[in-house]
Amino acid sequence: MPSKLFVVPCLLLFAATLAAEEDRAVSYYRDVRPILQANCQGCHQPAKQGGEYVMTDFAKLIAGGESGDAAIVPGKPDESYLVSVITPTDGEAEMPKGKPPLSETDRKTINLWISQGAKDDTPASARPLFDQDHPPVYELPPVLTSVEYSPDGSLLAVSGYHEVLLHKADGSGIAKRLVGMSERIESARFSPNGEKLVVAGGSPGRLGELQMWDVASGQLDYSVPVSYDTIYGGSWSPDGKQVAVGCGDNTVRVFNADTGEQVLFNGAHEDWALDTTFSKDGSHLVSVSRDMTMKLYEVKTERFIDNITSITPGALKGGIAAVMRHPTEDQLLIGGADGVPKIYKMFREKDRKIGDDFNLIRAFPALPGRLYDVAFSPDAALVAACSSDDQKGAIRLFQTADGKQLRELLGQKGPVYSIAFSPDGKQLASVGFDGVVRINQVEDGSLVHEFSAVPLTGQTVSTSGK
Repeated sequence: MPSKLFVVPCLLLFAATLAAEEDRAVSYYRDVRPILQANCQGCHQPAKQGGEYVMTDFAKLIAGGESGDAAIVPGKPDESYLVSVITPTDGEAEMPKGKPPLSETDRKTINLWISQGAKDDTPASARPLFDQDHPPVYELPPVLTSVEYSPDGSLLAVSGYHEVLLHKADGSGIAKRLVGMSERIESARFSPNGEKLVVAGGSPGRLGELQMWDVASGQLDYSVPVSYDTIYGGSWSPDGKQVAVGCGDNTVRVFNADTGEQVLFNGAHEDWALDTTFSKDGSHLVSVSRDMTMKLYEVKTERFIDNITSITPGALKGGIAAVMRHPTEDQLLIGGADGVPKIYKMFREKDRKIGDDFNLIRAFPALPGRLYDVAFSPDAALVAACSSDDQKGAIRLFQTADGKQLRELLGQKGPVYSIAFSPDGKQLASVGFDGVVRINQVEDGSLVHEFSAVPLTGQTVSTSGK
């Protein structure tokens, strides 16, 4: 008898819980938008309108796409086309395409939101402002965080706000503007064959995003949401089949470059992972972090292998911001808060001992302030590093073989955040705090050319080179 008395209150509690679930107010911004962002918006955004359906704009989300049916009928989930395509039959749903169906909880949330009138409660500050047809308009130059030459030397990929700008490498004009969802662009890197551009960025505290662009057409191949904060340091495997990023959630991830499928996830870092690079055969991955370490992983097994830098307490002098692999060897050039460029062996050749820094090959003379980027010249004969110190910037060149400083590149007018050698090694491009792209001659350090990375209000920008 006591057990039966116990069952009745439990049933009443269960019924009350269900009733409370049905009565709760569902927020589009808080509850529904994250579901769509994680599962749908990568293929349904202005830069990639799958089925002519855009889900990042609320009015277009309601209206629907090429089917002609209203995607969402407020108050009527049974008449909403979106509900029909996300509802599985025999365990499969039409959408998300090529992915498992949304969870039952997510589907119930969407249904309940529609039943309650499908209201938009997105804060004005979080509404999308730009797309390919409405690119950003700049009154002031933005801070620039990334510059990269295409493998053939014809283009420069430069970070902007909500976009990557593909400049003609001689500075004669903008070839393309690649406008995506991420407001902050942290890195843009060409594939080894120059056909694709991988972009790492996001919206701080809200979204991390991996974008893959087709360079020739300027079209977005895919967009993958990655964690809930900005991502950094995109890199390509030597065969162009995989891309890696570091994340603000302390993880390092690798994706299939063709599909965007995640193939490696590792959380060995204790702070933001800021840059990545692959071994020369693509079997291993290296990452650097604000936690002052450089770490090694085996890609196939997703396994953390070792700290490449010293593990001796007090040996490390601040976070590491950048890493680049030697063009032909498994050696790593790094730079960070201590201002000292260093070259390390990727693989340990003897047992680790507390107090050693065995993998260190060479430390170069320090630059003023902290380093934000480092680069090997294409023939690996030179090392370049850029820094920021009290609103001043510097770029210096060193001989790789003996560490001797050769020269400082002229014309820098503020902190420098990214550098890149031209494919022939004769010039070096740089960007930073003042929003200007500068091209210096490597041989003598002279400033060859400088131009605004973005079209400013009232400025006529050539797209023809004339």
